[in-house]
Amino acid sequence: MKRLKLERGKEELISTGGNYLCGHILGEGSRRHLPENFQCRREGSICDRDVLLTMTGMICDGRSDFTNVNQYYQDTVFVRSFGIGDLPSEATLRQRLDELPQARSHLALRKLNESVLKGRSFGTVGAGEMDLVPVDIDVSPLDNSGSHKQGVSFTYKKHDGYAPIFAYVGTEGYMLDHELRPGKQHCQEGTPEFIDSCVRTLNELGLGGRCLIRLDSGNDAEENFARFGGNRFIVKRNLRKECREQWLATARRVGELKSGTREGKNVYTGFVDHLRPGGAKSNTDVVAVAFEVIERLSDPDGNPLLLPEIVVNTFWTNLPCTAQEVIELYRDHGTSEQFHSELKSDLGVEQLPSGKFCVNQIVMLCAMLAFNTLRAIGQEAVARAPLAPIKIKAGRWRLKTVLQNIVYCAVRVIRHARGIRLHFGKNCLWFELIEDIARARMRA
Repeated sequence: MKRLKLERGKEELISTGGNYLCGHILGEGSRRHLPENFQCRREGSICDRDVLLTMTGMICDGRSDFTNVNQYYQDTVFVRSFGIGDLPSEATLRQRLDELPQARSHLALRKLNESVLKGRSFGTVGAGEMDLVPVDIDVSPLDNSGSHKQGVSFTYKKHDGYAPIFAYVGTEGYMLDHELRPGKQHCQEGTPEFIDSCVRTLNELGLGGRCLIRLDSGNDAEENFARFGGNRFIVKRNLRKECREQWLATARRVGELKSGTREGKNVYTGFVDHLRPGGAKSNTDVVAVAFEVIERLSDPDGNPLLLPEIVVNTFWTNLPCTAQEVIELYRDHGTSEQFHSELKSDLGVEQLPSGKFCVNQIVMLCAMLAFNTLRAIGQEAVARAPLAPIKIKAGRWRLKTVLQNIVYCAVRVIRHARGIRLHFGKNCLWFELIEDIARARMRA
């Protein structure tokens, strides 16, 4: 077998040519919404905008550690694509993120995220005769075990870390907003204010009154129900100390027996309309409750059970559809777990890089921008399935797929006549698709 020879060439080769598209998605919004500096800086210093764009661009490549910035010193594509004037060093990146004013930098990054979302279309779910844009709100802990970072504490997942709350919009799973929280913070603490923030953003996107907000039983609290802003909602009820046998009796009386179940298993679905989110003594309005009561008299092998097994699932809702539709729509809420996984695994945003809570808050906001940038590229690719070298059957690409197929395309940088060209090479199977997306963004 002939051995291959290794030589160092003189060509300027970059392994992340897809950053070109990432820069297009962020577009001019980065200059419109991110000020050059949030506070006075000495002349010649690296500006705050370059620091935030560097952090966002690194996460777009699946790199969240501060040391990764050293890999971009000679990367012309990275710097030009994200509009970075001066690339910060590792020490500067760490220090300057710590110095940013919290309220103003958070607002600017959220406004930039909003501008990215304004150019997108959002998939809907059917609820009776209505088509609604799903908004899934949920807490998902980040495992930072073994660290002594500020805010890291014991989470409900039984590991040390943070417990951020996330909101995703559309069936595609764009990140609408998020809030980094200490690990020990209860999921309901601060949630009413977070819902208010999400509803304001939905109104800015022109989606007010057209959404279906879904929350799990940890957020079954009276104060949440006044915050949905005219949107539809499904909130899983916390049964607390309610009697399962009583629910079974109610289901037999007013519910509907589901057909097609195995022998020895009865499933009842229906509605009750006499309950209040704050309890019987509350002054809040009555809200309809969809229920699913499962009675198992035998196991799947047909062996009779000594005592019947009763499982009760109930949901607060204002949807004008059947109980079975409500149940199926809530089960679809579980898809948001995949979005959590993409953030943590595909983008490597779980072990946050700083020991300071305020810095990690800004890193997470940059991660939200990177998440939506890659999601947008993935949906653009799905819409151009005929141009792809492989069959695209899915309605949504994972971020990992976007990274592998688009972002990690190698390019050769050609400098000629004071201009820069990117040569993708004759064997790049994704060139036609990338070129078409870029042309569409230039026309927009």
